[in-house]
Amino acid sequence: MRRRAILLLLLLLLAASSAPAATARAPFACAPGGPAASLPFCRRSLPVQARARDLVSRLTRAEKVRLLVNNAAGVPRLGVSGYEWWSEALHGVSDTGPGVRFGGAFPGATAFPQVIGAAAALNATLWELIGRAVSDEARAMYNGGAAGLTFWSPNVNIFRDPRWGRGQETPGEDPAVSSRYAAAYVRGLQQQPYAGGRLKLAACCKHFTAYDLDRWGGTDRFHFNAVVAPQDLEDTFNVPFRACVADGGAAAVMCSYNQVNGVPTCADEAFLKGTIRGKWGLDGYIVSDCDSVDVFFRDQHYTRTTEDAVAATLRAGLDLDCGPFLAQYTEAAVAAGKVSDADVDAALLNTVAVQVRLGMFDGDPAAGPFGHLGPRDVCTPAHQELALEAARQGVVLLKNGRGKHRAGVLPLRPATHRVVAVVGPHAEATVVMIGNYAGKPCRYTTPLQGVARYVKQAVHQAGCTDVACAGSQQPIAAAVDAARRADATIVVAGLDQKVEAEGLDRSSLLLPGRQAELISAVAKAAKGPVILVLMSGGPIDIAFALNDPRIAGILWAGYPGQAGGQAIADVIFGHHNPGGKLPMTWYPQDYLQKAPMTNMAMRANPKSGYPGRTYRFYTGPTVLPFGHGLSYTQFTHSLAHAPAQLTVQLAGGHAAATSLLNATRSGGSARAVRVAHARCEGLAVPVHVDVRNVGGRDGAHAVLVYHAAPRSAAVAGAPARQLVAFEKVHVPAGGVARVEMAVGVCEGLSVADRDGVRRIPVGEHSLMIGELTHSVTIGVEQLGV
Repeated sequence: MRRRAILLLLLLLLAASSAPAATARAPFACAPGGPAASLPFCRRSLPVQARARDLVSRLTRAEKVRLLVNNAAGVPRLGVSGYEWWSEALHGVSDTGPGVRFGGAFPGATAFPQVIGAAAALNATLWELIGRAVSDEARAMYNGGAAGLTFWSPNVNIFRDPRWGRGQETPGEDPAVSSRYAAAYVRGLQQQPYAGGRLKLAACCKHFTAYDLDRWGGTDRFHFNAVVAPQDLEDTFNVPFRACVADGGAAAVMCSYNQVNGVPTCADEAFLKGTIRGKWGLDGYIVSDCDSVDVFFRDQHYTRTTEDAVAATLRAGLDLDCGPFLAQYTEAAVAAGKVSDADVDAALLNTVAVQVRLGMFDGDPAAGPFGHLGPRDVCTPAHQELALEAARQGVVLLKNGRGKHRAGVLPLRPATHRVVAVVGPHAEATVVMIGNYAGKPCRYTTPLQGVARYVKQAVHQAGCTDVACAGSQQPIAAAVDAARRADATIVVAGLDQKVEAEGLDRSSLLLPGRQAELISAVAKAAKGPVILVLMSGGPIDIAFALNDPRIAGILWAGYPGQAGGQAIADVIFGHHNPGGKLPMTWYPQDYLQKAPMTNMAMRANPKSGYPGRTYRFYTGPTVLPFGHGLSYTQFTHSLAHAPAQLTVQLAGGHAAATSLLNATRSGGSARAVRVAHARCEGLAVPVHVDVRNVGGRDGAHAVLVYHAAPRSAAVAGAPARQLVAFEKVHVPAGGVARVEMAVGVCEGLSVADRDGVRRIPVGEHSLMIGELTHSVTIGVEQLGV
């Protein structure tokens, strides 16, 4: 026995020694014994800014300009290596950018659900945990020489239009959800604060701002001028970016390709210096979307010369160019007097300071706080289990028809449904499940494989040869025949990156090709219940399926990541009770005729027939509303605590009350207080809700708190309702859980006016939680003075 054990140990050691080993990364700078080891920028005891200033002061102009671009050159005489700034980690470490390379000791990384699906979980704790897992894997790959430390994620643009091909990358249409997601994911990636503001990774929130059109109707993102009202900028488009910087502490912001009101965002000083760095206090760098500077010069013709383009972007506050433009033309711009050396230095101080905070000037990475991370920390069982749990939590139950005993048909029962047909173009999905900006997953579990783990026999027929499902030769008949013979049928359908993607907006909200025909034919012929599973990033008009009584259940899974097939099966067979909610409105197909993608207005215009956008401003018919999502159990709400009145104190003392009040009047008797005039610190409405599970299954429930301003509000264009707080809570069957939330008055109960100024309407505000409505009357101190 002992000899056999020794032999086994030797075999294991041999296998380990033959496995690919990670190559230890050499120091980026400040190597022991190197040419700069004793210089101030290598001294860890000095403040970050002092170290950055010291390095920049030692560079020649030629050296400086080569550091203004993503593939920054090294400075050998100072022992500083070259660096690739562009790495991606939208929902797992990705090789979309040149900074990440898979292979050898790092064949893949954990592929979490695409962001739109993770957002459906409405679980900020989960979002931060995903960020933490990704940061471990990214640091491990950096230590092995396979990745950078600056990751240009997350994408927090508002999913304004249902056709947008990149909506899948975002947390959805709601500013509150997008803001909380942004802050949570950034905190997970960066894992700060450490001493001196140190960072584990540097996150980057993109694409600032009002970017949500790629290619539609003859207009593309490189030539689009987004005409945006100040009101919409303040309460919609800029909200997640403010949270990213102010709440999440993001180390970077990326400006977008498009113009906003005639000015390229990467050349807009009011945006970059005024808003991002000035008002929000960015401690980090601003980077262009790739080739944006070249785009506004050559495609938008915003400046006359290349030197003018350099001056426009550097003086606006851009620090780093993804692309070669600044490396090519900055020296000439300085020589021509268009821009100064001080402008160049200001940009470099911001980028170098981030590198210092990342520990890149601390010598050997192995000696740093994350030097222990390596190949064994990538694709760990814990990370893969987290990917599975995230996929489960992101599944949204859209429909669950009644069964024989008045309960829903779902979940299916393996003892009853022993033979299950799995059909549809996504039945054996792999790459489709990870969406875009993905890497190489650790492994895949397809829907067919997931279902097969629960039943005696899983029978597969594709029904469509691909997602396009076009032409007369589609194998629909074979899928119909399988459904006739099975105890239950699961149809896995939807979209993919050939329908919605970066550079590709949709022209229709319907399922592609003959997919709807396949679904209806299977439903008509099936012996047992039919369950429709949809994979997509954007909404789909599935009214035909919702209205078909022969389709018993419908699930939306987003693009659920590497474990998507297992998650879908776990929900269908009741191992997981679904609790996801739609993070975007599902519109009918005819909505597209009323809302051109190029119209950026959020508010409806009844005179022109323009319907408005998102649940906050669109009041027309929907296929499914924002926040929709069913469960296998039932929850009720009761209000445990919330005040009926609250007083806003005016800043500046009693003497200023009258003048400040006069400044808030808006005509008639309606009044509103400018947020800038209010004492906001600690001013919040506590909302405590008891959630009772009155069904027979344990389950997780998202408590959503919506706000509606007083009907006589002084501020025109207030949202019909606005999500202002949400929390996810697990409640056992028959149990009660209390959820305590706080709604900030200056943030949650204020409304942006037409000039983009936030005001708090005086009067009766409504808070809506499920079936409850609670009124809070807001008053102002010294109103009678």
